[in-house]
Amino acid sequence: MAQEQETKTPESRGPESRPGGNRPPRRDEGGGRGGDRRDDRRGGGERGHDRGHDRGRPEGPPEIELEKLIADSLYLDNQAHGIVSRMRDMDSGTKSQLRRLYSAVRRAVRAPENERQHEFVMLRARLAYTIARHGLRSLDQLEKLLLQVTRKNDLRGYERFKDLFEAIVAYNE
Repeated sequence: MAQEQETKTPESRGPESRPGGNRPPRRDEGGGRGGDRRDDRRGGGERGHDRGHDRGRPEGPPEIELEKLIADSLYLDNQAHGIVSRMRDMDSGTKSQLRRLYSAVRRAVRAPENERQHEFVMLRARLAYTIARHGLRSLDQLEKLLLQVTRKNDLRGYERFKDLFEAIVAYNE
């Protein structure tokens, strides 16, 4: 009997007994869309959407420094040019999304002082959604800067963020 089991090949046992059989592949078998889908939702995997987590890859451009942005107009201009050039290299079809986000930035800056920080918190959520939904990895720096601006909760920071966004929209046209 032991010899009989050894001589049977997977093909002779029928499809149900073979690995995979007639059932759909399980997540851990890597079938379907090229691997474990949980990695796709987290932004890992081969697409490189690791959102700042260290996975052995270079981080990309350095963060925009809020204090420099507030103090130096040329720094603001250089950062806007850098973001636009990365957008052209990495992303496509972003003009309308940028204009919509810029309108939201302008509304948030005009909000009453007691509501302004909340408006910018919600703007950051909207920016994060847009980045993830449309694959706009070149705007990750703006999301990080927006977090700094919101934490500082200073009108000059909000105004400079608006100026930077305005420059990005203008240079992207």
